[in-house]
Amino acid sequence: MLRKRLSFVATVGLTTLLCSSSPALAQSYLGGNLRPFAILGATTVTCTGASVITGDVGVSPGAAVVGFPVPCTDTGTIHAADATAAAAQGDLTTAFNTLTAQACGRDLTGTDLGGLTLTPGVYCFSSSAGLTGTLTLDALGNPNAVWVFQTGSTLTTAGNVIFINGGNPCGVQWRIGSSATIGSGSQFAGNILAQTSITLVNGANLIGRALARTGAVTLDNNQVAACGGGGGAPP
Repeated sequence: MLRKRLSFVATVGLTTLLCSSSPALAQSYLGGNLRPFAILGATTVTCTGASVITGDVGVSPGAAVVGFPVPCTDTGTIHAADATAAAAQGDLTTAFNTLTAQACGRDLTGTDLGGLTLTPGVYCFSSSAGLTGTLTLDALGNPNAVWVFQTGSTLTTAGNVIFINGGNPCGVQWRIGSSATIGSGSQFAGNILAQTSITLVNGANLIGRALARTGAVTLDNNQVAACGGGGGAPP
């Protein structure tokens, strides 16, 4: 467990460096009000276990943020039903709609993401999407590579996301039609924009953001580090 956590911390440092050095990422899916947030819910944010969040945590229009500062810790600011959280939710709606409007480049409906190697592009699922095993994202040497994943309903993971030939979590967008569940022990990457709710199961880690439009974000002994970039430019 210690080895996994140290590896995750090292990856966070590398990701921040990569994102901040990628000029094309300034053409962002994520507006400036949303970028500081690692976690944003609509009804509640609930955190248990020894979760560590790098970035702001917020909720709007709901007001319940449970589990901070104990047992969970956060390096940023907590925004509960304030103007900052409301503005972030506005940017989330804009980003969600922009991602929805992206034309599907490859239909993966019925295909498990585990075991696939995917180059930059827009990938869609008419209903649910699942990840069992390892999804490899090949940037083809482009540090500004962008991947967009669109699901009609849920995302459920029991595996990991890795990068080859460059690339970084700043450029990965998950536009989820209902709710996302990041499974126990998953090492996940990218900005998750869910219509309803997001759950990170015990021990799941995320380099990116968990952003829920109408429901809750639930955390349990996780590490979440907001990517330093704004979500990439359209592919």
